[in-house]
Amino acid sequence: MPSTRPHRPSPRPRADALAAVRLTLAQIDSDADAARNLRRIGAAVERAAAAGSTLVVFPEYAMYEKHAVDATFAEVAEPVDGEFCSALSALASSHRVAIVAGIVEQHPDGDRPFNTLVVIGRDGRLLGRHRKIHLYDAYGFHESAWISPAEHPEPTVVEVDGVRVGLMTCSDVRHSELGVALAKAGAEIVALCASWVPGEHKLDQWRVLARARAIEHLYFVAAVSQAAPISIGSSLVVDPMGEVIASLDEEPALLTLDVDITEVAARRAAAAR
Repeated sequence: MPSTRPHRPSPRPRADALAAVRLTLAQIDSDADAARNLRRIGAAVERAAAAGSTLVVFPEYAMYEKHAVDATFAEVAEPVDGEFCSALSALASSHRVAIVAGIVEQHPDGDRPFNTLVVIGRDGRLLGRHRKIHLYDAYGFHESAWISPAEHPEPTVVEVDGVRVGLMTCSDVRHSELGVALAKAGAEIVALCASWVPGEHKLDQWRVLARARAIEHLYFVAAVSQAAPISIGSSLVVDPMGEVIASLDEEPALLTLDVDITEVAARRAAAAR
């Protein structure tokens, strides 16, 4: 069994490390109208760019969302070079911001689609994608009945303006091995994109799990969930020591802040002494 012990990469700061990155968590309330969701995304990107952000993180299933996954997700699924991602690319390049967003990715064999996060660079290029590994089959939800898990799960870490951004989707956060793999791959910020459904203790679990991953591996966690009523909202940013440095309530909103990325190397260096 692979180790799930906290992994602390080399604490040496990189010569190209930035002092800070301005990012926006876009807590939107996606629904079952992909065109309307794209308009929501476009409005959020425009506002984030006006605020000076270079990275905008949207929730899981930003493209298409319902109270429960069903057969319609396969009907709206697209490849990563399809119409929806092409529109994301146009938004990214026109506003010069990087975008992380959840889509419903068409399976190449026509099977159940993937629950996928894509990262679009500031120039509009696709930088990477993460297919959800651990589907949510609990408390009456059966995501795996309609969605395919990642077939060859690998950690996804991309560079956005010199900052290493890792990807994690919703219930992936409950399985610490992905957090380990992202740390080993050099992640400095982990974009945790979710549609965290309401329920007993769910808010506490959401916050505790985001903080735990940050504490274990000494990276920032930018955790964004769909807004109410489908999800709990409560998006938050956690620093490498596990402190919640900014958060939202359950309603649709944007959260923009500057993250001092040099803190990652500093905290890792201190932990290595």
